[in-house]
Parts: sequence; C-alpha cells; structure tokens
Amino acid sequence: MSKQRIYLDNNATTSVAPEVSNAIMEELNAPPSNPSSVHFFGQMAKARLSKARSAIASHLKVKPTEVVFTSGGTESMNLLIQGFCSKEPGHIITSNIEHSCVYQTLKKLQEKGWEVTYVPAGSFGAVTPSQIEEAIKPNTRLIVLSSANSETGVKHEIESISKIAEKAKIGFIVDAVASFGKEALVIPHGVTGMGFSSHKIHGPKGVGFAFIRSHAQIKPLVFGGEQEFTLRSGTENLPGIVGLAAAVELLREQESITSGMNTLRDYFEKELQVRASPILINGEGPRVSNVSNISFPDVDGETLLIQLDLHGVAASHGSACSSGSLEPSRILLNMGLAKSRAGSSVRFSLSRYTTKEEIDKAIAIIASLVKQIRELS
Repeated sequence: MSKQRIYLDNNATTSVAPEVSNAIMEELNAPPSNPSSVHFFGQMAKARLSKARSAIASHLKVKPTEVVFTSGGTESMNLLIQGFCSKEPGHIITSNIEHSCVYQTLKKLQEKGWEVTYVPAGSFGAVTPSQIEEAIKPNTRLIVLSSANSETGVKHEIESISKIAEKAKIGFIVDAVASFGKEALVIPHGVTGMGFSSHKIHGPKGVGFAFIRSHAQIKPLVFGGEQEFTLRSGTENLPGIVGLAAAVELLREQESITSGMNTLRDYFEKELQVRASPILINGEGPRVSNVSNISFPDVDGETLLIQLDLHGVAASHGSACSSGSLEPSRILLNMGLAKSRAGSSVRFSLSRYTTKEEIDKAIAIIASLVKQIRELS
C-alpha cells in the first residue's frame, strides 16, 4: 500500500496556501481590535477590513459596497435566496442538480408557499438557456443556478441566462463556489447576486462572501450590530477575511492555474480510459478545469473509495455536504443516470498544487484496484 497520500478531493476543500497562512497569522498577531470600535485599534482593523474588501471587489470588477462577508458559500446562498424572497411568494426557476445549500433552501421556501420549477439537466449536466426561458411564468421572480456543478464540473451558460433574466426583469442568483478559482470569472450585468467560499480556493474555512448588486433588494437574515452594510450583523472574522483576500490575490495567475489543472485532468482521464477501461465520464457538457466524475462499470463505488483511501488516494462520491454519505449521488440520479452507474461513480477533483507525479501514482493505484474489484465481482 502507498505511504504517500494523494489528495484528489479539492472540491470538498483545499489546502491553505502558504501566502494565506502568513496573512492570517499576521492578523492573529495584531493588537486586539474590532472593526466596529471607534478608537485607534478599531480604526486600524476597519482599514484592514476595507483593504480586503477592496481587493476582492477589484478582482471581480465590482464595487466594494457590493461585497458582503459571510461564513461561507452556504450562508452566502441562504442570504441571497432568502433575502431576495422576503416578500409575498412567487415562482422560482432552478435546476434539478443544484448543491444542497440551494436545494434545501428552496425546499423550505416551498413550505412557505413559493412555487419552484426544477428544470431537468439530463445527461448533459446543465440546463440550457432555452429551458430557462420556457420555464418563465408571469409570476416568476427569481432564477437560481450554479455557475458549475460541484460534482461533475459541468458549466451553466451564465452569460446567456443573465440576459434572459435581465430582459424579463427577473432576479438571477448564482452559486459560484465550484467555478471560482477554476477559471476566469466575469459577473454579467443581469446577475443579481453570487455566492462564494474561501476554503475552495486555498483560503481558510468559515469565511466567504456574497456579491450583491447595488440595486438588489436583499433583506438580512442575521440582525444585531448592523455590520456588513446591515446585511450581515456580527463582528467580522477579520483573520478569515484577510486570508480570503490573500487567496483571491493569488488568482491573478488564473490563466496559468486553469491551464495547469485542465492539462492534468485531461491526462488523468485519457490514461484511465486506457488502463482502467471501460470508464464513463459523467456530464457531457463543457466543464471547469479540475473535475473528473468517472463511472467504473462493474465496480462498486463505495468499495473503490474505501480501497483508494487505504492505498492513500482521497476522492469522493460527490458533495462533502451530504453528511459523509456514501449513497449514490442525488445529482447523478437527477441527471437520469441509472442507479448502477451512479453507484459506480467517483469524483476526483484537482487543485493548482496537484502534481503530475501524484496523478501518475493515482492512475496506477486506481487502475490496479479497479481491475481487482472487477475480477472479484
């Protein structure tokens, strides 16, 4: 068994970049301070908070006042969706393959009288702009979609859908967690809000942010001291925010980051097509650079995952937000894949720090284990 551990579950979380760790430690070692305090120490903290906010806003080419810090992607999406849907119920359009932070939030809104259309993504792995346009009703108030699916990496056509939303004067909220840091991100004018997470881009856990368009009418979920432009009360997690800003700063090399991950991902799949044949790639549409969701016919996915872990390779069945579940993915099943195919599927997700040496070792281990499991079955 391999003594070196190879981490290929970066869509669950990523390692903290050295530059980020340094920024966090510098903030932790700063004098005690609260950005809301009026004295010298508080004002110095407020300046560091503003600097972090401005750096992120500059990267996204938005206004600093449109960046609201949260505890992560889940809170960001809850703030955007529930904050937008604070008035009388109407109709919402989404896909049937959204992350649980969207899916469960919309289910709760349905209990409050909202009507939700779950547009089927099919084996392609994403809904089309025409499907969204056809789903619009007179009382449609909101469209909610991921920029890329966290399990398959398949992308939605956010630019085209934003134009549809803007023309119809419908709100459009995007879960950008799975695409941020994987490819260059431009926020289209028709997008009302976007949710982001720090720990998916080599930042610390427990912090994220929401982009909220200036004209958007979003009501807060948390009340108190009126921090974050009254949209998210509570003393800001300044070490986390500083670390997040440092992680975003590293994305200035996005083109080379994307190219590197894409090259390794394609190599990984090509080699497995030869050495672990037959395999099937789940999701037919264009994908972000770092995700391979692979079905190994005649192989039990749970058995493969356990054996991979014993041999030093970390992967997953799908989203880490499913309470560690090893059940077949809801996403893959909703794409129309047979239960047997979904049950034989494993998600491998790379990071900018993944090396070819690691990929080569992982390929050898995966191919060997798949052969053994098939022979036993």
